[in-house]
Amino acid sequence: MAIRPTPAQLAWQRHGFGLFLHFGVNTFRGREWSDGTLDPAVFAPSDLDARQWVRTAVEAGAAYVVLTAKHHDGFCLWPTATTAYSVASSGWRDGNGDVVAELAEACREAGIGLGLYLSPWDRNAACYEDPAAYDAFYRRQLTELCTRYGPLYELWFDGAGSEGRTYDWDAAMAVVAEHQPDAMVFNMGIPTIRWVGNEDGLAADPCWYTVDSTGISVCDDGATALGRTRYLPPECDVPIRRNWFWQDDDLHTLKSREHLLAVWYRSVGLGAGLLLNVPPDRTGRIDPADRARLLESSGELARRFARPATSTLAVGPDGEVAARFTGPVLLDHLELTEELTGGQFVSGHQVLADGQVIATGTTVGVRRIHAFPPVEVTKLTVRLRGPGGRLAKVTGFCTGHSAIPDLEDQPSAGATG
Repeated sequence: MAIRPTPAQLAWQRHGFGLFLHFGVNTFRGREWSDGTLDPAVFAPSDLDARQWVRTAVEAGAAYVVLTAKHHDGFCLWPTATTAYSVASSGWRDGNGDVVAELAEACREAGIGLGLYLSPWDRNAACYEDPAAYDAFYRRQLTELCTRYGPLYELWFDGAGSEGRTYDWDAAMAVVAEHQPDAMVFNMGIPTIRWVGNEDGLAADPCWYTVDSTGISVCDDGATALGRTRYLPPECDVPIRRNWFWQDDDLHTLKSREHLLAVWYRSVGLGAGLLLNVPPDRTGRIDPADRARLLESSGELARRFARPATSTLAVGPDGEVAARFTGPVLLDHLELTEELTGGQFVSGHQVLADGQVIATGTTVGVRRIHAFPPVEVTKLTVRLRGPGGRLAKVTGFCTGHSAIPDLEDQPSAGATG
């Protein structure tokens, strides 16, 4: 029997796109991974505007944001009772600030999801070397985040730095189950979504949603066994520049519009989710250059897919589906959507226009985008492989761009937070 997604997993998959917000003491010292010794006073945004972050996300078509509430350095962006290493020890807002609260309010106003990243690895906490003490410490932090800021869309548990470390995830997940049962859990604990396995933002074909093991860290090429096969759709993460935290010397690494489009086609377009990192700068706002490039890319996507030509489906023998349009249409893109409520089944597909093959692939999943030279069609035939696999929707587009962009030669992303 196929493993079925929960309604929350399916909703997350259908949304497909969020913004990552790496922000903290590292932002103000040009670091990616600091060691927990930076003075809290360095955290000094001059014009922090969480509404601008959220407005940027909404304008780009993102359904949610994920903030690094605590990165590996242990600095907390909320006034936690667990440690003095937080915004309460900085001069920002006279020591009364709470970045998480400001972002939560902005998300509520805009109606988008709030995700929080809480690093298991903590390079500042003195109790980290005592597993039992640190597990209790970590649960207190997680409880604060799960109870103070309203509904959470996603909890992000990064495995980097935790290679070989065993945490009491059962106890931590009990906190989530009690206070945020609908939140997606990324990567560790009892995950409901998984890391795709690279920091380039790229999924692969096939893109399977049921797995029995998964990679958890950019520092470890091995796979972690899950104990049983689970429905875990992948989330792809990638920074808009080379670095994850905003830095003042890497503007030349800002990804081009075509590079970002290529990432989208190879993540969202292959049935995965995409979490694109667009970090606040030292003012506490999204950098104008990053914002402009993001909106340039999302605007092009909106233009390409603005005029869908939907079809009626008729199921034929041997997994063949006929997709008929109301009249002749010119297409150069096609979106296939699998019916997933009973699980993922399609293991291969072929698309024919008037008997000519125009697209092939393996999995379909929540969405599969094909690009091809323009062709006029009135009927498409989609041949499926896989027991019980069926399509929920076939949608055509004429975008004026028949080819998926190539990934440019860009500098590799640094290790994520």
